Amino acid sequence: MRVYGQPKSHDARSSSRTDVPALLHLFTAVTGIVDAISYIALGHVFTANMTGNIVFLGFASAGVPGLSALRSLTALTAFLLGALIGGRLATTLAPLSSNRWRMTAFGAEAAFLLGATVASIGYVSAPPDSTRLYAVIILTALAMGLRNATVRKIAQPDLTTTVLTLTITGLAADSSFAGGSNPRWQRRLMSIVLMFAGAAIGALLLRHSLALPLVVATVSAVCGVAALYPNRRTERVEARISDKSRE
Repeated sequence: MRVYGQPKSHDARSSSRTDVPALLHLFTAVTGIVDAISYIALGHVFTANMTGNIVFLGFASAGVPGLSALRSLTALTAFLLGALIGGRLATTLAPLSSNRWRMTAFGAEAAFLLGATVASIGYVSAPPDSTRLYAVIILTALAMGLRNATVRKIAQPDLTTTVLTLTITGLAADSSFAGGSNPRWQRRLMSIVLMFAGAAIGALLLRHSLALPLVVATVSAVCGVAALYPNRRTERVEARISDKSRE
């Protein structure tokens, strides 16, 4: 028996799926901001890009000046812990409600970024091994690790939000010049542009303070969580419609 209003439920689900790429594009820009913060202000370390940290560890072990193996190891360890938290949230919450899981995971990311913002207030030029510097490294790496685990579970093609190597490769290798059909070229190009824009904005904001770009990253993450909230109501409506259809 068809329940009146069910077609609208399908449209709502389609809208929910459409929101996810836009949200991940927003987080791609946030990654650019975090990369600018960590590399420029935290002593040549990455808290979102672990490939860079592995390379920096190799450089530091060879005695390259200006790099710190301890900072890179700290970022890597915190990132792994964040990914562990993200994986646990996905395992426990995703089977119950995909939207509740996303809201919880991205909300936790926003909370970590907020903690990093608070830790950075008043930071001007502390010693390279200061507690405050390591607090910002740990909290931003926790946020990025958690997000990476969540985005990996969401599995939107060409929207990893933190690395662009495969995105750029796909843009060239799948192009018409290479005999391809240019799949998702708009999405790939947008990811590149947003990462660039986020990095540039982060670098410019750092001229004023460390806290300012962290505030922007935190607010952006909070806005992403808020964007998911209407979908949570949609899920409840869909659940009621589904229950009625079984009666």
